[in-house]
Amino acid sequence: MAKKQARTVSVMAEDPLWYKDAVIYELHIKSFFDSNNDGIGDIPGVIQKLDYLQELGVSAIWLLPFYPSPLLDDGYDIADYYNINAHYGTLSDFRRLLREAHRRGIRIITELVINHTSDQHKWFQRARRAKPGSVHRDYYVWTDKPEKYEDARIIFTDSEASNWSWDPVAGQYYWHRFYHHQPDLNFDNPRVCEEIFTVLDFWFEMGVDGMRLDAVPYLFEREDTNCENLPETHAFLKALRSRMDEKFPGRMLLAEANQWPEDAAAYFGDGDECHMCFHFPIMPRLFMALRTEDRFPVIDMLEQSMNIPENCQWGMFLRNHDELTLEMVTDQERDYMYRAYAQDPRARINVGIRRRLAPLLDNNR
Repeated sequence: MAKKQARTVSVMAEDPLWYKDAVIYELHIKSFFDSNNDGIGDIPGVIQKLDYLQELGVSAIWLLPFYPSPLLDDGYDIADYYNINAHYGTLSDFRRLLREAHRRGIRIITELVINHTSDQHKWFQRARRAKPGSVHRDYYVWTDKPEKYEDARIIFTDSEASNWSWDPVAGQYYWHRFYHHQPDLNFDNPRVCEEIFTVLDFWFEMGVDGMRLDAVPYLFEREDTNCENLPETHAFLKALRSRMDEKFPGRMLLAEANQWPEDAAAYFGDGDECHMCFHFPIMPRLFMALRTEDRFPVIDMLEQSMNIPENCQWGMFLRNHDELTLEMVTDQERDYMYRAYAQDPRARINVGIRRRLAPLLDNNR
């Protein structure tokens, strides 16, 4: 368990619904601004650019993962939830970022990547050596038979042939919904849930204003299901939200649920799960509408998205690091998007398109 940290002295003005009209700027520390000319962006560099971000009208900054990591998935493979990647700075630098951002009326949103860890995380290294069936072994999901949960789709189809990988140290297969170096945590183990609660406490006590919950639909596994959007996941989120509301009122949880509106909206619960949810289906339809010069794809999706709790909000985005994913379109719409924006096969990755905005739009201003 982490040591209790002193709270950041700065306090934002009380507005429990601040996220409903927030202008959120996503940035990756390593590529944003380099303050010491070592070729890597850093936290002091972000601090130097806070006035610039304030002038843009930004009211919240969303920081991609900044934790110690092997960086095989751009930091989403976390090796330590309680520290800062040394290339980016220190915990002291991060506390100063919080103070300086808050002084300018800018909130800070960080990543809570809870579905999986890096295989270098001490929990996994301990689990693979622990006795099968023990509490520590069961921090992750293991099996002797990789046919288990066969109805779950493979997400990274370009690089993974299975959701199971063999671990020679453990002598069993472990479950991973993403890359094989990112074993999934086992949320059926109460100790894992307590670990995640403690991580949340650590960063909120420091002064973080919100957390993006990465890959939240995949927390639990059940046979004869697709292992997505399960009731157990929503029960866990309600417990997480209840704890947060009790200890840290005014903070925010943002769900990354790449799902159709009906399934994504479920992560609002009755206003007692996540405060916000990214609206993945709207993003490709913005580009579709632009190319077809027809607003229908956007209007149609918005009309499917209106019925959400009063205290909740969709996170609408044109660009973020997940675009241009085409998971939440029909097969016909995906074929159209490939023809319109990615005729070169090299511009396609997994179920989506990887191109910068200018070439995506034919450099047409």
